Amino acid sequence: MPDKTPIRIDVVSDVVCPWCFIGKRRLEKALALKPGVPVEVHWHPYFLNDWIPREGIARNDYLTTKFGSPERYTDIAQRVSAAAADEGLTYAIDKISRQPNTLDAHRLIRWAEGIGKAAEMKQRLMDLYFTDGADLSNRAVLVQAAADIGLDADDVNEALASDQDVEQIEREAQSAKDAGIQGVPCFIFGGKFAVSGAQPPEYLAEAIERAAQAGRDAAE
Repeated sequence: MPDKTPIRIDVVSDVVCPWCFIGKRRLEKALALKPGVPVEVHWHPYFLNDWIPREGIARNDYLTTKFGSPERYTDIAQRVSAAAADEGLTYAIDKISRQPNTLDAHRLIRWAEGIGKAAEMKQRLMDLYFTDGADLSNRAVLVQAAADIGLDADDVNEALASDQDVEQIEREAQSAKDAGIQGVPCFIFGGKFAVSGAQPPEYLAEAIERAAQAGRDAAE
């Protein structure tokens, strides 16, 4: 019989982290490997680059600051792009011209959770960034992305213009770092098992099973 109590999976990640992009897809594949285990997935913010200003910066400036030059990122980008392609994803390296601050993207994910569409919002934002090269610091882009998944565009535009949930997002992102999370994605299964990195679906599926078994043992 399937487990009655869903396994909670907490995912700490950022929408501009390519391994988070890949990791989300691998988690989905892992869940498909465990159809008899009900889960609840919760998405938590992380700032991969907390030094980026709210308006974002030019992508080449970012790559120069972080890697020394855009050219030094090329080999890394090609490896990550290939890994994304293996998962059916497109990391269009040459389309990205702006490196955004992701505070507002995380706010959208929080608001989408209110209508049960946090995962859909996260996927939409990552697709826009990695595949379409969209600027996630652009409010119009964010408003349209929110509307695409069913949020009210006017309400989102007004909320983005305010400080709604800014402190909460910043506090939660800082809490993740204070808890020792230094790399993302980080998956926490049942509040017991933490898995760092975009591990293969089979590995994540094993963690899901372990958490499910721990829940069964605790219930006995």
